[in-house]
Amino acid sequence: MRDLLVAAFILLALPVCFRRPFIGLLVFTLLAYMRLQDLTWGFARFERWSFYVAVVTFAGFVLHKGDRKFMSGDLRNWIMIALAGVVGISLLASGRLDARDIASYSEYAKIIGVALFTTGVVVNREYLRILVYVIALSFAFYGVKNGLAFLLSGGSLVVIDGPGGMLADNNDFALALVMGIPMVLHLGLAEERKLLRRSLLLCVPLMVMAIVATHSRGAFVALGAMTLVLAWRARNRVASFSVIGLAVLAGLIAAPSTYVERLGTITDYEEDGSAQGRLAAWKVAGAMIVDKPLFGVGFDKFQRNYRDYDENVTTTSDAQAAPTGTRVAHNSYLQVWAECGSIAFGMYMTLLVYSLWDVGRVRRAARERYHTSWILSYATMFEAALVAFAVGSMFLNRAHFDLFYHFVAIISVFSAIARAEIAGAPERSPAEGSSRPALRAASAVGFGPRARLGGFGQVARRLGFARAATGRG
Repeated sequence: MRDLLVAAFILLALPVCFRRPFIGLLVFTLLAYMRLQDLTWGFARFERWSFYVAVVTFAGFVLHKGDRKFMSGDLRNWIMIALAGVVGISLLASGRLDARDIASYSEYAKIIGVALFTTGVVVNREYLRILVYVIALSFAFYGVKNGLAFLLSGGSLVVIDGPGGMLADNNDFALALVMGIPMVLHLGLAEERKLLRRSLLLCVPLMVMAIVATHSRGAFVALGAMTLVLAWRARNRVASFSVIGLAVLAGLIAAPSTYVERLGTITDYEEDGSAQGRLAAWKVAGAMIVDKPLFGVGFDKFQRNYRDYDENVTTTSDAQAAPTGTRVAHNSYLQVWAECGSIAFGMYMTLLVYSLWDVGRVRRAARERYHTSWILSYATMFEAALVAFAVGSMFLNRAHFDLFYHFVAIISVFSAIARAEIAGAPERSPAEGSSRPALRAASAVGFGPRARLGGFGQVARRLGFARAATGRG
């Protein structure tokens, strides 16, 4: 029955995707992050639904294009295009191409293409809001599902695999949930409908529990960094940091002993085999970078070249298989650098650093105009999510994470929309308590303040997390 429902939903959506490319982007996003197809067990699980949606959406965009562009002229878009080109060159320079290489690069090109397309079709604030909601609710679904299962199991549940696709690995799944928490939190704080607001805020602790269930140490560190950003951007930092400290203490007391012991290996890495393996992989990555600094050993070829840079590796009889004893890079930055070279690494870091810098620049501009605004709330949301990715990537092999490139594109859209709104806003008088016309406009679409906040929203406001959304700053 699930297969029929999922198939019917996608097939009925295809004509709409053809007529409305933005709807096509939403359906594609839903399939990428909520993984509807992986909730089935029959034929629908193995169909290439994302491919069908992408083809139909792009065909509709071309035929109904009008004066719309495929992508915006933002610098980050051109960097992503150039990065895709350099990655392709690294693959050619490796000298050994097979069907697996072509498939890997095609998947990577699709990721870049979707990111570029996002900047072309998300043209206003309401579109941005809807897209953010789809991504946030996709992760909230799995956070609630696994968080409740973790509670019902008495803390014994261990999530070994994610739903599928880019979330198949438990570490990747946990990192995506960490990046989703700021989105769910700020959407909940800005939501005026009481039931929806409370539902979104209730998702946050359940998502944290789902992250704990993965036993991912990298995600734990990313969660800590993300939480610190949210607390630092709060109105009442002292109260926020105090509550976070108490929550961490309570969590460590209530957490399963196996999880606490696993976190303990972060500091006792000399005695942990997994940590020692990561250090060995980083050493091998360094040797690859020194040997081939320009274009690396080839896109997605870290493991296949591992044996050439580590004498402790034994070979296998199958030339296509990874040699026994090899490891992935376990570090996204070293993965890009070792596989694709210094040029690609520079571009990759530019995307990350420039996006963080741009969010901060938009925030500063907004604070000069507003006491409160959806712009400030979204800036904190994106900053916290990017910091989570930047920190988590130090320990995870996620250089080509779909969500990162999509976030770069979404932040590009956010920056353009926010700057246009700021440019048209009146200057804020230092004596003003708030900018009422601007706040009423924001409230009309669910971004602005409310007269009263109840439940979780009231608690969050008092702690200072609701600064941007509630207008009490």
